[in-house]
Amino acid sequence: MNTWEANIRKVVPYTPGEQPNEPDMIKLNTNENPYPPAPGVTKALKEIHTDTLRLYPDPTAGDLVHAIAQNYGLKDEQVFVGVGSDDVLAMSFLTFFNSEKPVLFPDITYSFYDVWADLFRIPYECKALDENFCIRKEDYFGENGGIIFPNPNAPTGVELPLSDIEEILQHNQDVIVIVDEAYVDFGARSALELIDKYENLLVVQTFSKSRSMAGMRIGFACGNAQLIKYLNDVKYSFNSYTMDRTTLATGVAAIEDQAYFQETCAKIIATREWTKKELVALGFSFPDSKTNFIFASHESCPASELFGALRQEHIYVRYFPKPRIDNHLRITVGTQEEMEKLIEFLKKYLKK
Repeated sequence: MNTWEANIRKVVPYTPGEQPNEPDMIKLNTNENPYPPAPGVTKALKEIHTDTLRLYPDPTAGDLVHAIAQNYGLKDEQVFVGVGSDDVLAMSFLTFFNSEKPVLFPDITYSFYDVWADLFRIPYECKALDENFCIRKEDYFGENGGIIFPNPNAPTGVELPLSDIEEILQHNQDVIVIVDEAYVDFGARSALELIDKYENLLVVQTFSKSRSMAGMRIGFACGNAQLIKYLNDVKYSFNSYTMDRTTLATGVAAIEDQAYFQETCAKIIATREWTKKELVALGFSFPDSKTNFIFASHESCPASELFGALRQEHIYVRYFPKPRIDNHLRITVGTQEEMEKLIEFLKKYLKK
């Protein structure tokens, strides 16, 4: 090892989903929304004056913060925004998880959590999901330095009941509890209704999934005003101008079109439920998903084999070669037409 390497921070980085770019592919591997953003987003883009791009954007992201707050019936000071929920979550780790006690999160979950913990040198402990891939609330009742989990969980799609979340909060009033709700809009119940009751609760959501804005990178957190102030203090100490003018304008347009948001979520939910029935008929099993993906395994065909076969047909799903989940495929819900093509291929392949 070179002497200069001794003082370099080394981590095993997060591996994002593959981003292929092929004609006629069916991309079901990164939980993107198959429908375009709200029509107002296109209008906002057309109305942006390029001359304004020479000026810095609003460092407070005031218009976007206000639009989000209005949408959820909150005060502006209860909302924090960042460059995707990953940015919001990273800032949250840096801001709130500074105890010598371990932060707790599930063993099967969003795989960025342990990366941030290692990056920021935060001790952590993983709590095993049960045999049905459910979070056991009692595992989070012990002493800790903070708690984070997605709800619904990823990559399993399983929802933790709001009553269980409240019990976790009741047992952990001296630490920050973060509920990562990237997929909550596809049929789960949000913990947002608890933020006025529990001052240590932070709820994080994203525009990437239900609002079709993965390419613009908008995430936000909601909590009591003091938590949001602490987050902004860290943000302004790190990078004051995190969101550009284009993102701010399109974000406001997206959040204001509630009718379009509800319409696209309903279409994805309907297609998900149709796909579930078709997969069961083909011999697949999976936890009940409240997300825009299905975490499926087949009764006789290994997931690794199916992954490869689908890939050859330019149908991309996500495969995790990890303990306990290495015989599962995470299948994003695409359009109805895309899911019909997926099922059609599986019917032919599984008959061989």
